[in-house]
Amino acid sequence: MADLTGFTAWSSQREPSQVFSLLEILFGSLDQMAKRRRVFKVETVGDCYVCVAGLPEPRKDHAQVMARFARETIRKVQLLVKQLETTFGPDTGDLGIRIGLHSGVVTAGVLRGDRARFQLFGDTVNTTARIESSGQRNRVHMSQDTADCLAKAGKGHWAVQRDTKITAKGKGEMQTYWLSIKDNAQSVASGDG
Repeated sequence: MADLTGFTAWSSQREPSQVFSLLEILFGSLDQMAKRRRVFKVETVGDCYVCVAGLPEPRKDHAQVMARFARETIRKVQLLVKQLETTFGPDTGDLGIRIGLHSGVVTAGVLRGDRARFQLFGDTVNTTARIESSGQRNRVHMSQDTADCLAKAGKGHWAVQRDTKITAKGKGEMQTYWLSIKDNAQSVASGDG
């Protein structure tokens, strides 16, 4: 789950058509990346982008796929908001993205009704939202479950334990991790670098 940071203030100074155009450009780019990595985009709600690996086809490497997708997402958003400063104004480059990753069971389906749409259901979705909202700008924040999945896949070094536990609504205290993937002999702490 990803959410733009600085977006509320930015959008309050723009015409609705500019807000739509920015989101269309950013999310269109993420859609292309998701398709290439076989990540399934579930929905966007305002400036929130929801996607999963392991749906509709289960995959054992879901945590690694989502970690790589999240890292690429931060880099792409940072690049695009800088490029879009000429179109939407200099403060556009101040926008960032906050990403939360969690691994667990979900049920997916379409609730019937006038505005039927595909959705995810289950505690995994709520936990992911808590992880995302307690993260930081241009960083990937992940749960213990995702860190464990990465460790089982031999990628435990990608998860750096957060110094303090977070307190998540409805969850209590949780130990969480930051994503840090070494890239070309350079450490990239989930996009900061």
